[in-house]
Amino acid sequence: MARALVGIALAAFVQAASAQGGYPNRTITMVVGFAPGGGTDSVARVVAKKMGESIGQTVVVENKAAAGGTVATHQVAKSAPDGYTILLGSIGAIAVWPHLNPKLPYDPLRDLAPITMAVEFPNVIVVNSTLPVKTLAEFVEAAKAKPGTIGYGSSGVGGIGHLAGALLALTAGIDIVHVPYKGGGPAMQDLLGGQIPAMVATPVTALPHVKAGKIRALATTGASRPPLMPDVPTVAESGYPGYEATNWYAYYAPAGTPKDVLARLHKELVDALNAPDVREQLDRQGVEAKPGTPEALTKYMERELATWGKVVKAAKIQAN
Repeated sequence: MARALVGIALAAFVQAASAQGGYPNRTITMVVGFAPGGGTDSVARVVAKKMGESIGQTVVVENKAAAGGTVATHQVAKSAPDGYTILLGSIGAIAVWPHLNPKLPYDPLRDLAPITMAVEFPNVIVVNSTLPVKTLAEFVEAAKAKPGTIGYGSSGVGGIGHLAGALLALTAGIDIVHVPYKGGGPAMQDLLGGQIPAMVATPVTALPHVKAGKIRALATTGASRPPLMPDVPTVAESGYPGYEATNWYAYYAPAGTPKDVLARLHKELVDALNAPDVREQLDRQGVEAKPGTPEALTKYMERELATWGKVVKAAKIQAN
């Protein structure tokens, strides 16, 4: 009872403060759960810059790269619900980790206030150019020839890169080893350096190195070929119909954030995502802006939680 009263008092105080202070009147922190240089970080910085220009306040991106984005998600979930700390959340921390860790210190449906979907996009399966495979079929053949010896990197345990690889392993009947990193940037550096032979990467992380001939793109993980990589077939086209693993990032505030503050955040983020120059930058990164309502995001989260819970169980994925 006492805890509930404290929560009510805090929410009332925050609402009064926001009304008196004219939100926003200071720096907003946009928390990202991965290291600089990866896909989440790139999207965050494009949107943060545009949003800051609109509201006349600085929007800083804070990288909290640990535990597949769950540390960042928990940080925002427990932050003051005043609109000055928001999360660019990822599929892993929102829809996968709740199935991996029964002691996760947050519940995404209870502890976060959905604002808007940010972007959706497929990932791409890439290999170091020294690995003698040019197609997904050849990759599967190599994996079957030497089970448990081909490692693939991703931006972390429970992320869509991890799950896309696990889904491929289930679908193709192969044994490949997941190698988690603290972001797409560090994983790509090890792929380029030959420390890992393969990776499930974001298009923006992979494309420059594909064009330079340093890595080879085998297949994309969505239902259709992304505009950024029109010559790269999907996994479904490569012999595994029905395969789909789509990545997404979305914006959240702490639960209990006043409705007027959430409405302002929604407006500013949607305006930023719809801005022609922002869409052009995101298109170049191979991601599609998909702003929407908080209600639509909530329903999407619920579907994703159900979908990836089944994959986690079938693949017997455990938190490391």
